Amino acid sequence: MKPETNDSDKKADGSRLKPAIRSHQRTPSGSRDFKEATKRDALARLEVELEKLISTAPETRRPQLEKEFKGFKTLFSRFLAEQGPSVTWEKIEKLPEGAVIDYNSLSTPTTDNVHHMLDKLVVVKLNGGLGTSMGCKGPKSVIQVRNDLTFLDLTVQQIEHLNKTYKCNVPLVLMNSFNTDEDTQKVIRKYKGLKLDIHTFNQSCHPRINRESLLPIAQNGDVQDDIESWYPPGHGDFYESFHNSGLLQKFINEGRTYCFISNIDNLGATVDLNILSLLLNPDPLRPVPEFVMEVTDKTRADVKGGTLIQYEDKLRLLEIAQVPKERVDDFKSVSQFKFFNTNNLWAKLDAVQRVVDQGSLNMEIIVNNKHLSDGINVIQLETAVGAAMKCFEGGIGVNVPRSRFLPVKKTSDLLLVMSNLYSLSHGSLVMSSQRMFASTPLVKLGDNHFAKVKEYLNRFATIPDLIELDHLTVSGDVTFGRGVSLKGTVIIIANHGDRIDIPSGAILENKIVSGNLRILDH
Repeated sequence: MKPETNDSDKKADGSRLKPAIRSHQRTPSGSRDFKEATKRDALARLEVELEKLISTAPETRRPQLEKEFKGFKTLFSRFLAEQGPSVTWEKIEKLPEGAVIDYNSLSTPTTDNVHHMLDKLVVVKLNGGLGTSMGCKGPKSVIQVRNDLTFLDLTVQQIEHLNKTYKCNVPLVLMNSFNTDEDTQKVIRKYKGLKLDIHTFNQSCHPRINRESLLPIAQNGDVQDDIESWYPPGHGDFYESFHNSGLLQKFINEGRTYCFISNIDNLGATVDLNILSLLLNPDPLRPVPEFVMEVTDKTRADVKGGTLIQYEDKLRLLEIAQVPKERVDDFKSVSQFKFFNTNNLWAKLDAVQRVVDQGSLNMEIIVNNKHLSDGINVIQLETAVGAAMKCFEGGIGVNVPRSRFLPVKKTSDLLLVMSNLYSLSHGSLVMSSQRMFASTPLVKLGDNHFAKVKEYLNRFATIPDLIELDHLTVSGDVTFGRGVSLKGTVIIIANHGDRIDIPSGAILENKIVSGNLRILDH
């Protein structure tokens, strides 16, 4: 799950203590000294408050909190020190030859090798997010997406099938947050009898900071006592939390060499044997790839997604929040930046250990502004897991088919994965052979009537046939009968106060439906 951010607010927030100082601006020394002093003061005051929080935390929780606060202090110090955008636009270079490998050029390993390859792998799913944006309680991973199966069920089925087929034991690791851990622990008990080892660890728990005072809003160190005062700091926290959990060392000791990391809500993120083979049998003329980012071709629907750039002789992730305002249109251009990040990542375990031990992880900070229910404005300092790419050696991109990027962020995505566009095979979604083209339809369902899963389900008697659909827009109070078929471009707009019932068995092909259409039972 990608953390949301607002680039304009970011500079405003940073500038309360530290206006961006560009190298060509001269700052009077008295002014500079004042700013340095206020920065030091802010850090010193924060440290005092963090000590108080630790002293009021439950005793069993204190050692862990100390570790997490150490990471938070580093993040906060870097936030105070930021001087303008983290990327100088003019220094972005063209992607070098071979920086992004075409997936179709990868070789498929022979079956007798697969068993040994999979013994080197760990699968990590980012499971820190709640289902609140889709109107669901608890972890997002327990939302039912198909045939009464949840994101977690499908993931478990995939890995169990892999282990049975190739007689191996690929472990599944879930990175939970304090928001999702308790519920996840209850759910995973039901997988006890399966051929699968499931491990969990928690990402850090950081204090929300008051935007004015830059101090924690929490009154004590007991997270459960006031959960609104705390936040999980984005999935960039994976590396340190994985290391601190002891699991990283355990897997290295077992002889495993790579982990495959992805969002649990990306149903296309399955273990890919061709990419694993590329990692385990590297080109002898190139550095061993410590980090691989799966990218896919950018379409107009993906213009806000992070992209891959060459910068200071390294591949790195560029997010829209890092882009100067006057360059946002360039960033969104499909011709200038052809790829976007799927957040399917492969990282070498000993390299993860090295960058954490060295303290060389310096991912860009995302300043996430929140307005709490009690009226307080807070900031959350977050990082993104893909932003660590520049900290590793031999990083490469692999341009994968769009089918490896199938995230479910909204009910419009849910409509696609529940439809006859896909069938289910051992937990993996497979595009129907009846569909003439590989691209998925563009679907927009109105937020007022379709945003929450329960509302959305009540509006479809059965999920329509979407095999020949290109584009669907639905707005207003609209319901669908049984066995509806949608083809080409279909736009259905019910005006305010009106309702449209699409009758059972209706076939809509390249149609615009508007106004009022009520179908009453008699």
